Amino acid sequence: MAEISVVVLTRNEETNIGDCLETLQWADELLVLDSFSDDATTEIAHSKGAEVRQLPFVNYSAQRNAALGLATKEWVFFVDADERVTPELAEEVRLVVEQAGVDGWWVPRRNYIFGKWIRHAGWFPDHQLRLLRRAKARYDERREVHESAQLGGEAGYLQSPLIHYNYDSVREFRVRQGRYTDFEARILFESGHRARPQNFILQPLRQFRWRYVTLQGYKDGWRGLLLSLLMAYYEMVRYWKLRRLQRA
Repeated sequence: MAEISVVVLTRNEETNIGDCLETLQWADELLVLDSFSDDATTEIAHSKGAEVRQLPFVNYSAQRNAALGLATKEWVFFVDADERVTPELAEEVRLVVEQAGVDGWWVPRRNYIFGKWIRHAGWFPDHQLRLLRRAKARYDERREVHESAQLGGEAGYLQSPLIHYNYDSVREFRVRQGRYTDFEARILFESGHRARPQNFILQPLRQFRWRYVTLQGYKDGWRGLLLSLLMAYYEMVRYWKLRRLQRA
């Protein structure tokens, strides 16, 4: 039978890591790759039976490539500390890794934001390429955030969702989106994009319309409206940061 390494990347995740690892006890190898947390993350991980390795954080793609090198099983399943694997998903993972001719699997995510499962506005099914045949997967390290593996073969889609306890508050949303837009602006700049005056108006409007109308964010009530407005705002922030890079 094909064996599976489950990998969790961490940095100061003491509030999440214990509950996360509780849902991963079925793994053949349980590896936590930590970026030198200064809270109790590593102690909790050890207590849950995980092997803990530490590596300075460069970017998400580089960290995942390092994890692929540290894992020892044929398949690697990446799970974030704020995610939970249901028994149904674990069973499905066990079944699909026995299939020949497939080197990766996209996993749907059920995002809980501001205390509720968000079903629209682009937040579901939110497929993530997380289950990988280790020898056939590699991350492009030029892609620093929202990374996705490059496969040597075909990928399939799982049915059981990964549970993601995403943003608890607007403050947390702002902090994380602030980091993401730093990375995204630099990616745009390095790929030759330049901010133009119309981008500061048209791009946020398109983002809001896409999420709230096209992807039916209105069906999630005030949360859908707020998320659509926030994503539109951070679309503008991304272009402001790109403009600063141009001036620099």
